[in-house]
Amino acid sequence: MKKLLALVLTLAMVTAMFAVGASAEAGTMKIGMSGPLTGGAAVYGTAVARAAQIAVDEVNALGGLQFELNCQDDEHDAEKAVSAYNTLKDWGMQMMCGTVTTKPCLAVGPEANEDRIFMVTPSASASDVAYTGDNVFQICFIDPAQGKISAEVIAEKSLGSKIGIIYDSSDVYSTGILDSFTEEAETLGLEIVCTEAFTSDTKADLTTQVTKCKESGADLVFLPIYYTEASQILTTASKIGYAPLFFGVDGMDGILDVENFDTSLAEGLHMLTPFAADAKDERTAAFVAKYKELYNEVPNQFAADAYDVIWAMYQAATAAGLTGAESNEDICAAMIEQFTSMTYDGITGMGMTWDEDGFVSKAGNVVKIQDGAYVSVE
Repeated sequence: MKKLLALVLTLAMVTAMFAVGASAEAGTMKIGMSGPLTGGAAVYGTAVARAAQIAVDEVNALGGLQFELNCQDDEHDAEKAVSAYNTLKDWGMQMMCGTVTTKPCLAVGPEANEDRIFMVTPSASASDVAYTGDNVFQICFIDPAQGKISAEVIAEKSLGSKIGIIYDSSDVYSTGILDSFTEEAETLGLEIVCTEAFTSDTKADLTTQVTKCKESGADLVFLPIYYTEASQILTTASKIGYAPLFFGVDGMDGILDVENFDTSLAEGLHMLTPFAADAKDERTAAFVAKYKELYNEVPNQFAADAYDVIWAMYQAATAAGLTGAESNEDICAAMIEQFTSMTYDGITGMGMTWDEDGFVSKAGNVVKIQDGAYVSVE
């Protein structure tokens, strides 16, 4: 497969690179997206929808193959995600940027596999997601990778001598990260002094879990959970005078946008992410500037992943010579062939590659919250 030259640093550079090779016969490809646009996880879905549209607009400015995007709300609910998928299929969806979260993706993946609709999820991170079909690819870290890398970073940087963990035992995302973290922590000699669970039915009050971490002497608390519950934990810790270093994973992204949360309590929080909005490369800077111009906020990792999904799809589709007139089966086969053989340079990682199971290989970054913003941890 012929690799494209290094991806654009700015929209102008993109235009210069791809306009020459764009097919004059190229038509339109319909891309569907399903994610939580309302509800408790709306920060994720909204970011994905916004960034995907930015990328689609950039693609369409090239004048060759055109993308049309349709975003549906699944409220982070598996049943509603299947309904959203069927709405998109009736619309004529040919590829899918989604779903955004794991449970919906596990429900939608088999449907898309049967229909031979190619999918790349920006942020559904459970390892089981890719196994729902050979048509389902991920651009985010899988959960086991997040747990393993987090333990490695904590050990390498000596961030904590006694580790506490608070996780959601009812959530596959949280438990998947927990399992790999504890396994790697044992290998690296990290001392885990407290492991406390909650469930979707008991998460209204997490005082007991936070208090037990404090009583155990944990000076670092690992949080393989989403930002809403994390904000509760940070608030509770402040109330009881507990100030360990908190370390989260990609589900933490969004904590600065939680309604009625005192964001000063997140100061110093560390988080594993493939994207740093303060990165100095021109392409990241251009994306962040565009996102801020349109939405008056800094894009999170989910936005960056979605941006990369659209551009990776474009790279693969143009390399395969797709025009949008092909059947779903032919599009899916061509995209699988391209994704398993190409290298993609994006804003969430350089030199990305995918294996035959749809898992991505790319490096991770650690950021911390400083003065109310994410900054890279050296």
